[in-house]
Amino acid sequence: MINKPNSNEARLRKHARVRKKLSGTAERPRLNVFRSLNHMYAQIIDDTTGTTLVSASTIDPALKGKLTYGGNKEAAKEVGKLVAQKALDKGIKKIVYDRGGYIYHGRVKELAEAAREAGLEF
Repeated sequence: MINKPNSNEARLRKHARVRKKLSGTAERPRLNVFRSLNHMYAQIIDDTTGTTLVSASTIDPALKGKLTYGGNKEAAKEVGKLVAQKALDKGIKKIVYDRGGYIYHGRVKELAEAAREAGLEF
């Protein structure tokens, strides 16, 4: 009998499949999202040089006093706002959104919508 992959293995497969086509450039870097049970992480990456231009997460010192828990929608909104603010400070306005194999729902959606509202275009 063939073993069914767990949800994280399936997510990683989806992510690898999407990453074949999706790549961040200097003009439009990639906003990557990772969610764990307790935290949310977002990075803006230039794949041509392989460098992280901007990052934000629920464990960021800027969000330390605002959040009671890092694994909910409110925390994802704050991370989205923070990563957008940092990106705009560096002159990054247009990005490519990489949801990391997660479905566009819940925390992943909240982070994206907060980043859009804060001024990022994707």
